[in-house]
Amino acid sequence: MPQVKPIPEGMHTVTPHLVCAGAADAIAFYSKAFNAVEVGRLAGPQGKLMHAMIRIGDSGVMLVDEFPEWGAFGPKSLKGSPVTIHLCVENVDAFVKRAVDAGAKITMPVEDMFWGDRYGKLEDPFGHHWSVATHKRDVSPEEMQQAIQAMSV
Repeated sequence: MPQVKPIPEGMHTVTPHLVCAGAADAIAFYSKAFNAVEVGRLAGPQGKLMHAMIRIGDSGVMLVDEFPEWGAFGPKSLKGSPVTIHLCVENVDAFVKRAVDAGAKITMPVEDMFWGDRYGKLEDPFGHHWSVATHKRDVSPEEMQQAIQAMSV
């Protein structure tokens, strides 16, 4: 019998698993907004998605429809989410524009940050939060600490 890999090909140690009210619509949005590629989906008898997988860049993201009977609620049903998923992209400005054109909402405009990234934040139409960045320059830990100390929070 062939050896089974404990971590399947193409998977990483951490994979977000998003609950969405309308997971099929979420797949369509992520495809348009984030250039996601659908890997597969499994629909249950009533058509709701029991499992789906997309790939954004080199990373997998799993999706499922809301199933209140199993305690699976998306951020809109929960009135928000404390989780932000971070994306590293080649061109943050173009990425954010495409996402907004597809229906995302900017929650923090893109700007150059003290830690060396050009960075912004979005909320997708399903209530999930995304931070998006392009690394522009390397900054030492000491420089970052000095910048934090100079902040008036």
